[in-house]
Amino acid sequence: MTAPARRLHLLRHAKSSWDVSGLPDRERPLAPRGRRAVEALRRHFAATALRVDLVVCSPAQRTRETWAGVAPGVAGEPRVEFEELVYAASVGELLMVIREVDAGVGSLLLIGHNPGFEVLAHTLVDTADDAALDRLRDGYPTAGFATFDIAAPWSDVRTGSGHLADFVRPRDLDDV
Repeated sequence: MTAPARRLHLLRHAKSSWDVSGLPDRERPLAPRGRRAVEALRRHFAATALRVDLVVCSPAQRTRETWAGVAPGVAGEPRVEFEELVYAASVGELLMVIREVDAGVGSLLLIGHNPGFEVLAHTLVDTADDAALDRLRDGYPTAGFATFDIAAPWSDVRTGSGHLADFVRPRDLDDV
């Protein structure tokens, strides 16, 4: 089997803390449960030799902390961009971000928020691994990680553009 032309990963930030009342939403840090999920994902990424060329991350504190925690498990040295548009993004805005990706990028990791990520994942599915699709249909929890194979150029990504290759939830990992 040949490698897909492009690979898109969607990582919803890990569980955030609500411990500090009055803290603006974008400044909420990860909760202890979120930090445990990030560690499990880091180990999962290392074990699966996850490689990405570009990371586009929401600038919120919890997404930055999620990236910082999983980054040591990602192979290579991806370029990292913090993009305001990803924070609280709609599906249309997320598709706009994806369509702007340089054609030379083979693998993209988006790190952001629900409800946009869950709706985007369902929007992209054309075909899917059955078990991955069943997990996705069960909901997109914090630290949920979807992987899509995309045959179209980034500039042409739209509804039904992807094959859902995998969907990992923290509870799927042995060490959470």
